[in-house]
Amino acid sequence: MKILFIGSVDFSAQALEKLISLDANIVGICTLEKSSFNSDFFDLSHIAKKNGIPFQYSDDINSKVSLDWIKSLSPDIIFCFGWSRLLKAELLNVPSMGVLGFHPALLPQNRGRHPIIWSLALGLSKTGSTFFFMDEGADSGDILSQKEIEISREDDSSALYAKISSTALHQIEEFLPELIEGKVNKIPQNHSLANYWRKRDSDDGRIDWRMTSNNILNLVKALNKPYPGAHFVYNNLPVKVFHLEILNFELKNVEPGKIISRDENSLDIKSGDGAVRILLASNLEIKSGDYLN
Repeated sequence: MKILFIGSVDFSAQALEKLISLDANIVGICTLEKSSFNSDFFDLSHIAKKNGIPFQYSDDINSKVSLDWIKSLSPDIIFCFGWSRLLKAELLNVPSMGVLGFHPALLPQNRGRHPIIWSLALGLSKTGSTFFFMDEGADSGDILSQKEIEISREDDSSALYAKISSTALHQIEEFLPELIEGKVNKIPQNHSLANYWRKRDSDDGRIDWRMTSNNILNLVKALNKPYPGAHFVYNNLPVKVFHLEILNFELKNVEPGKIISRDENSLDIKSGDGAVRILLASNLEIKSGDYLN
């Protein structure tokens, strides 16, 4: 079974390395040389060169140049893991076995963009790792393999990313031999259960101090590394927040966003229903009694 691999993020690299360790027949790799929107971007050419696998930088995976190169390799199947662009029909129809995609959610629920971030920001208790055969829709094709993953109270985006990646790599070990033998069990998605998460922008990462302490904590966890971090604005400048804890006391007659106290490394801030503490660079000129937007 000849595999063409497409990817451009850290999980793509992990999956590719796993396939190579399983002696999968990778005939070519499409990746990106740079990315302005993937916080977890990974240039797979380094892995390709190390293992003597042909590769191509494909800014437009649906272009004639990319299509001609992929067709020349005659792949039986394409693995597309970590690629934030839709594949068009001509490319989807190149391999006889189809194109296998990956989505870190419990499809058909939570299709669309930024599933790890949204699952944490919304305080979900579970998510999933789903491999599915791609069609012209977004995350709507038949499912090959799916595992449910618990989201613990302690999980931030880094921990959940690692948890999902580990689960997905075990799934690859399970289904790769079945694919090679032609044992493909496709499970159609129930589209009536589907919802789509939208693309986030910088405003989605801005802390609104009127939110509950728990919702602020969820936002900070959701945007932790490898993502760009939650933020607030002070003196018209964004200030990143990567660490936050909820303080167990209530304050009456204090407005959300007021600095209750500060020391060299932290700020205590009134939230919508209590207070939170954030770690902060010591050189930021914020003092007790100030207000944050």
